[in-house]
Amino acid sequence: MTAMMPTFHSADRPTHRRVMVVGLLFCAAFVVISFWLRPQPDDGRALVKADRLVRTAGQLQKAN
Repeated sequence: MTAMMPTFHSADRPTHRRVMVVGLLFCAAFVVISFWLRPQPDDGRALVKADRLVRTAGQLQKAN
């Protein structure tokens, strides 16, 4: 009768933990780099809207 082979994480716990930490670091680096390299929007719609709100602040506007 052969004994069952132990699983990787129970056979060598420090190595398993090291592999998991390295994998987590690679995933985090991938997410950070992908957000950093993402193209930024060229339109300034939010800036235009903010500028309009600042220019019209305090003025009464028609309801219709």
